[in-house]
Amino acid sequence: MEISELKAIIEAMLFAAGREVNKKEIIDILEISEDTLEKLIVNMQTEFKEQNRGVEIIKINDGYQMCSRKEFCEYIYSLFDNRTKPNLSNQALETLSIIAYNPRITRAEIETIRGVNSDGTIYKLLEYGLIEESGKSDAPGRPITFSVTTYFLKTFGMSSLEELPNLPKYKLDENEQIVIDEVMCDTNDTEGEANVEI
Repeated sequence: MEISELKAIIEAMLFAAGREVNKKEIIDILEISEDTLEKLIVNMQTEFKEQNRGVEIIKINDGYQMCSRKEFCEYIYSLFDNRTKPNLSNQALETLSIIAYNPRITRAEIETIRGVNSDGTIYKLLEYGLIEESGKSDAPGRPITFSVTTYFLKTFGMSSLEELPNLPKYKLDENEQIVIDEVMCDTNDTEGEANVEI
């Protein structure tokens, strides 16, 4: 099969799916290698950018999705009368950050970190589709755990949680308060590793 035909088929698949399509799905259907698929996608991404297209192909975890370019967001939202743009408060962003850095965290653990009740904030983040229930903890009572969604990754322009920035190291002072100490940062730390224990 010609390269141009393969790219056209991939474009049609991503457009028709309207969701993240796993690499394995595309590989199985087209009977191509993972390496070939990745090269085709990179080539298509470059072409879309050079042609100033209104859509782009983004990578999310182990899949790809076709979506509108983020710079056109304000024009697209005006098409949907009953759809409002998520407006996140500082409390919501704080809770979202905690969940992003601590996948499969419980409501009680979130509230312990924040020091306040987070029911309303968690409900709002669930409503926006930025977080989801990800199972149950092994803790007593088997509380529900939460993780961020692929919609979170798309919204914040990331392909995986590995792209989250590193958190600074901290220590506790004599009053058991967190103290950020840049001296504690080890320049030998591997890039991409979070250095926070909560």
